[in-house]
Amino acid sequence: MGAHPSAPSVLERGGHQTTLDAVVAGDPIGELGAECVERFGPRLPFLLKVLAADKALSIQVHPDRAQAEAGFRSENRRGIAPGDPARHYVDDWPKPEILCALTPFEALAGFRAPAEAAEIVGGLGLSVLRPLIATLRAGEEPAVLTEALRQVVTWPDDDRVAVLDEVVAACTRLVAEGGRYAPAYDAAVRIAADHPGDAGVLASLLFRHVVLEPGEALFMPAGGLHAYIKGIGVELLANSDNVLRAGLTGKHMDVPELLRIVDPTVVVPVVHPEPVHEHVAMYRSPAPEFRLHRMTPAGEPVAVPAAGPRIVLCVEGETVLADATGAELKLRRGESAFLSAGDDSVTAAGGATLFVAAVG
Repeated sequence: MGAHPSAPSVLERGGHQTTLDAVVAGDPIGELGAECVERFGPRLPFLLKVLAADKALSIQVHPDRAQAEAGFRSENRRGIAPGDPARHYVDDWPKPEILCALTPFEALAGFRAPAEAAEIVGGLGLSVLRPLIATLRAGEEPAVLTEALRQVVTWPDDDRVAVLDEVVAACTRLVAEGGRYAPAYDAAVRIAADHPGDAGVLASLLFRHVVLEPGEALFMPAGGLHAYIKGIGVELLANSDNVLRAGLTGKHMDVPELLRIVDPTVVVPVVHPEPVHEHVAMYRSPAPEFRLHRMTPAGEPVAVPAAGPRIVLCVEGETVLADATGAELKLRRGESAFLSAGDDSVTAAGGATLFVAAVG
């Protein structure tokens, strides 16, 4: 749900269908507000998604603004077409994102400390991994993590599958034994079932293993490496599609570029909702492009939070949105609405769970 040119939302205006990017382009000030246009230009600065991971999704990282602008210029100069699978920088924006769990949501989120990564890899008891463990034990500097990741994702093809078979067998044994790292070993076994022969199976042990409870969220800053394993969540991100991948995917990967962009010092924090009042909570993040709210209106109308352009998504029940003129719009589960900057006095009523995407 958004106005990215690669897949803009369809909406109804004046009795006919159009797209959100066309609506914004036709009247940026009216749709986004003068403040939003001054900060971000004539562009809706965020995208809202429902993400359903039935199997592990790619190990990836997103650039910051300077990296995105430089990468976009570079690929334009080299003549890489916008639809080319080898294109990484499809726009010149960063892509911080926040994901709020609707179900228990399992993810890999940032690197472990080098010593902990060495311990979990060492626990496999495989002699073939001794050079990797030695790298992790070479010091506490974050650079050793990037080097360890490089070793794993560039593992020679001639014995990679055999090594991964040993890794999966060891993880299976350690899951049965239990212990502190059993959940991470179990995740590696399931990732291997989703992506057999992929070096990302071993790489997963270098990263923090997190399971969000419904209502908890993860914030992914630029440079923060992550992968989603399983679950359903609402994802809000800057209006960008810049992704660099290094495993667990059939899509194009550029390992050198990912290793250049990734920042092993980046922490991917768990974010808890902050109550605004009885029916509204906010997920705070430093991203200027977006802010996520969760609403649970009941019988009486509740003001939709924030100002400027917003997208309201109903994930449970149904609600009635009403503006200052008394005009109403019913949203059922799975339906969403765009509120322009001029829609500044909108309320929601009815038993529902709503997510509201707004400018940060």
